Amino acid sequence: MKISVAALTFFFFYACVAEITAQPTGDRDDGTIQSSGVKDCGAAEDQKTNGQLLVILRELETKLRDIQKELGVLKSQFQGNKVAFGASISVGENVGPFNTDITLVYKKIYANTGSFNPRTGIFIAPVKGIYYFSFSGHNVSTKPMGLQLMKNGEQMVTVYNHPAGNRFETATNGMTLKLEVGDQVYMRLMQNTWVMDNRNDHSTFIGHLLFPL
Repeated sequence: MKISVAALTFFFFYACVAEITAQPTGDRDDGTIQSSGVKDCGAAEDQKTNGQLLVILRELETKLRDIQKELGVLKSQFQGNKVAFGASISVGENVGPFNTDITLVYKKIYANTGSFNPRTGIFIAPVKGIYYFSFSGHNVSTKPMGLQLMKNGEQMVTVYNHPAGNRFETATNGMTLKLEVGDQVYMRLMQNTWVMDNRNDHSTFIGHLLFPL
């Protein structure tokens, strides 16, 4: 909106200057040259001279160039901070149970701008900012399922399905996190629990940068 207003102002004054300089002159009856009158250009009721108008035009041109430079910088910064990934376990079988906690590896990648490592299951923050992560887990309730969203080895949020007979269950959770460059975020399967997935991709892990800091 600022650019549009400035551009309109620029062309408004340019038209005024063109109209002033184009005014014809004529001879008076007494033989002297009659100077042309300065036409009122809208808001320019105070009869600005050509020199004053040109100064204003130069100032507007400078402001327009500055705004264009700022937009170029902002566009470059935004494009450099595109961070997102989405993945699912998608192994078609149970993972676990194990007698220790493990980091889950997600084999099917839907999107990845490069900060998520599919071999390790670990996301590494490329820029300082506010991020959002969410996850889901699917299991057969003959055994419990425990999933934890981890940041640098510290548990953030958890879902836990207790044994409940022999039925399929799904649990989800998520959290917004403030990350520094190099912070690691990943999913942990708690010991003595399991998770499963199949071609329906129930068990997922996603994350993206909301905005840099």
